[in-house]
Amino acid sequence: MVSPGFDGATLATFADVPDFEIVQRVRAGDGSLFEVLMRRHNQRVYRAARAIVKDETEAEDVMQQAYINAFVHLGQFEERAKFSTWLTRIAINEALARRQKLRAAAGALPDHDDEDGIQMELMRSPQPDPERQAYAQELRQVLEDAVDTLPENYRAVFMLRDVEGLSTAETGEGLGLGEEAVKTRLHRARAMVRQAISSRIGGVTGNAFPFEAPRCDRVVAAVLERLSARALSPTA
Repeated sequence: MVSPGFDGATLATFADVPDFEIVQRVRAGDGSLFEVLMRRHNQRVYRAARAIVKDETEAEDVMQQAYINAFVHLGQFEERAKFSTWLTRIAINEALARRQKLRAAAGALPDHDDEDGIQMELMRSPQPDPERQAYAQELRQVLEDAVDTLPENYRAVFMLRDVEGLSTAETGEGLGLGEEAVKTRLHRARAMVRQAISSRIGGVTGNAFPFEAPRCDRVVAAVLERLSARALSPTA
């Protein structure tokens, strides 16, 4: 059974509990702990979905369904793999399915491009004043716009590898690609972004496509409500 969300203090008590232990407890019947997993991996799941559907609202819908799918099929998670990688793959599959539906609804022919990405960096001031903060925000927007214009077979690699910080192996596993393919696409994607943006931009991509607290709370609450309403349980 899934109960309403935890408060911050309660969530903090699980900060050092590894994913596999929480998964085991959810499987054993403490479904409320699934919230810990959602909050722990929300930003990564969002960025993976956002890389494919390129729309914030659609990305949130993808996240919710991906979490439902993960919860119901939790018994299929093999603990020799990282839970974050398994969850990211579910989100990617759901995002790809959503994208195909949107294209079909729009009368567009489906394609079979892979996902990708590219590196860009935002300038950071050690003591940001309002002017510098506004400039940094503009640079972040430039980066996000540049990523959105990338071919689909580069965008997801960038989002997972450079923005989210996954390793080459984790990115390849999540997207179903070999490590060499990830490296090649990332290299080409970075070159595209450098060409699209000015040479002044270069540094940090981790602040792009943030997943702020209000959005995190909204997605978690929606998933918990759906799980509770349907009285869903993870498979054994």
